[in-house]
Amino acid sequence: MTNICQPNNWNATLYQDKHAFVWQYGEDLLQLLNPQPGELILDLGCGTGQLTEKIAQTGAEVSGIDSAPAMIEKARQNYPHLNFDVADVTYFQVKQPLDAVFSNAVLHWVKSAEKAIASIHQALKPGGRFVAEFGGRGNVQMIAQALSSAVEAIAIPNAQTRNPWYFPRIAEYTTLLEHQGFDVIYAVLLARPTPLADGEAGLANWIRMFASAFLVGLSVEQQTQIIRNVEDHLKPRLYQEGTWTADYRRIRIIATKV
Repeated sequence: MTNICQPNNWNATLYQDKHAFVWQYGEDLLQLLNPQPGELILDLGCGTGQLTEKIAQTGAEVSGIDSAPAMIEKARQNYPHLNFDVADVTYFQVKQPLDAVFSNAVLHWVKSAEKAIASIHQALKPGGRFVAEFGGRGNVQMIAQALSSAVEAIAIPNAQTRNPWYFPRIAEYTTLLEHQGFDVIYAVLLARPTPLADGEAGLANWIRMFASAFLVGLSVEQQTQIIRNVEDHLKPRLYQEGTWTADYRRIRIIATKV
């Protein structure tokens, strides 16, 4: 999990302990990556390093970058035998061309999509592959709309400008890739309703972890009111049998550098 739009103040321990679904759902994305022994692979937006380690277990030579220093610090603690660095997804350099760039649950934080794609392209060998999953059009749409409405309800102007995410149409993103020298060989948009941990507190914890941009600069009382309003609005649709479920929609991409 990385972040260009939202301040890099991630709580890495909360992320690792309470939001493990981020990398657990990413595990089957590794099947699309299909890492091979000896390949040079970059985990782009590596978070706390769990998927980086799984790639390393295949025998590939893998490193991880993330723009959040707290995430990199935690990844280094978790896996001291691997190389992790703080770097910007929209501008990073590699020492030698890579066989693959892998990215899970990152690119929806990167509104400068063209810059990110250009950086990924320059990092790859000719024929190198880019394998990614991220939020697509309609991802957490109910939650985002409820947050905007709740912010506006307490007379905070321009609530939509607080939205930190970029959820593109699949055609939009594949076109960006093709314009920058990629062949897109696989692209799919899929619904993936995602149960949240911690029972009744699950949605509130998710908002504080992933949607804190909506709450920046507000008092504790205002933040509490907004979260309560969102919960009340969404409970009939997203809360069942003691569990909140986020309305995720994900894009999966495999593209090769021409």
